[in-house]
Amino acid sequence: MHRMHNTGPGRVFDVFNHIFLAIVALITVVPFLYIIAGSFATESELATRSFFIIPYEFTTAAYDYIFSTNAVIRSLGVSVLITVLGTTVSMLLTLTMAYPLSRKTMVGRNLILNLVLFSMLFGGGMIPTYLLVKNLGLLDSIWALILPVAINPFNLIIVKTFFQELPKELEDASKMDGCTEFQTFWRVMLPLSKPVIATFTLFYAVFYWNDFFQALLYLTDTTKWPIQLLLQQLVMVANMGLGDLQEAQLHEPPEESIKLAVIVVATVPILLFYPFLQKHFAKGVMLGSVKG
Repeated sequence: MHRMHNTGPGRVFDVFNHIFLAIVALITVVPFLYIIAGSFATESELATRSFFIIPYEFTTAAYDYIFSTNAVIRSLGVSVLITVLGTTVSMLLTLTMAYPLSRKTMVGRNLILNLVLFSMLFGGGMIPTYLLVKNLGLLDSIWALILPVAINPFNLIIVKTFFQELPKELEDASKMDGCTEFQTFWRVMLPLSKPVIATFTLFYAVFYWNDFFQALLYLTDTTKWPIQLLLQQLVMVANMGLGDLQEAQLHEPPEESIKLAVIVVATVPILLFYPFLQKHFAKGVMLGSVKG
């Protein structure tokens, strides 16, 4: 394989491969650069220029508007709390359920796996789920945004498969050393599971950070709104204000640049989270792939 890449056709392939990947990277990055530039541009420039990376006139009017009260800061704090708490709960439940399901000696394993697969194909529906959340007393609570979606069945199956593919000799050796099942899970299996933990921690965190529909259904107290719901409402009524955002002193909020600014505000925090997991993420996304 190495000799093939040193040949003429191999080098040509490498050049075209790098060019293609560079184009794909630009397609991904350039729109976000426009969003950042547009969030600092004036309304007139946004109306007259269809695309730009650097604005002619730099202004922070959109950010001044959305940060003119503590509503956005408060919602960011709520989103951080929901994301951290939700991701922790989801990973704890997913890992502790996936590990025993990966053991073929577990009693009732096939029945539980069939129920997990069933939940991937069929759901109770919006109204029954809402009634369940209401009867559990979770309305207007951040737990309403976490518990109903705490375990993703697809993630659970992938993690189970990962545990199942770990060498059984490790489990046998830990038992010979006197470890209990929990000690084997905690001291042996989890340290070997950093790629899968990093990958699905990121997946769960992105889901909780981006989700606004659960909050729209279950939260009526605006002080408990996560950032995604607040910004979605803010975009819809940018020319009128929303809740305590009416305290803003700007009489003519820059409507178009606000739409771009809120995307930046909602995206940057979760982007900052990725570098901490990048080391293990590349290995984790290959879980379940065909091995040659």
